[in-house]
Amino acid sequence: MTPNPTTKGYELVDFSMIPGVPCPCGTARRGLADVEDYPGTIHVTEISTDAKVHYHKTLTETYFFLECGEDAQMELDSQRIAVHSGMCIMIRPGTRHRALGKMKILNIVYPKFDPEDEWFD
Repeated sequence: MTPNPTTKGYELVDFSMIPGVPCPCGTARRGLADVEDYPGTIHVTEISTDAKVHYHKTLTETYFFLECGEDAQMELDSQRIAVHSGMCIMIRPGTRHRALGKMKILNIVYPKFDPEDEWFD
């Protein structure tokens, strides 16, 4: 593939400049959503203590835990797993999930995040 000479070879994202939007987990800042040749999105998400159980039919999410409270957990298909900074969980489509406790995560989403693909029981 020949690079397009009018396109630079990288994208820079300053998450402090992206407005946060409400999501089932808390507040997300979504990067690279408008970059056509990037197949996913990257989110920095502040998890609230009352995250809602939800799932996605097409999206795969990978949570990398940046900051976690001592009691931080993930609920995955009704199973609770303790998590801490430096851990990572890949969540396949169809997996009911939510975060428990306060935390800040980097969420790598493939394909690009679609708010229409958030489902609740």
